[in-house]
Amino acid sequence: VQLQASGGGLVQTGGSLRLSCSTSGGIPTISTIGNMGWYRQGPGKQRSLVASRYSGGRTYYSDSVKGRFTISRDNARNAVYLQMNGLKPEDTAVYYCNRAGPTFDSWGQGTLVTVSS
Repeated sequence: VQLQASGGGLVQTGGSLRLSCSTSGGIPTISTIGNMGWYRQGPGKQRSLVASRYSGGRTYYSDSVKGRFTISRDNARNAVYLQMNGLKPEDTAVYYCNRAGPTFDSWGQGTLVTVSS
């Protein structure tokens, strides 16, 4: 599976960004994958799950982003989004999308989010 994350950039503390994720190359699509998640890896840190959305609509957010980030999906557009508000310097990381649960081996290049203080 080829997962493509985009939408990162440089933003000041308190700013917002919306990340997008889609698949390419046909099957599987976001719809067929089902449960999708956003992960991030900050400088010197391990990659971790920050938000996920399951086929039934249930969502999960890590404590560090709860109340600030919102995950959504649009199966018709083959996309998953991460709306990030109230960004903090500690949110600086490379953000990736992947299946929530057993992840695919291929993570794609991710998209870099840099939050300046």
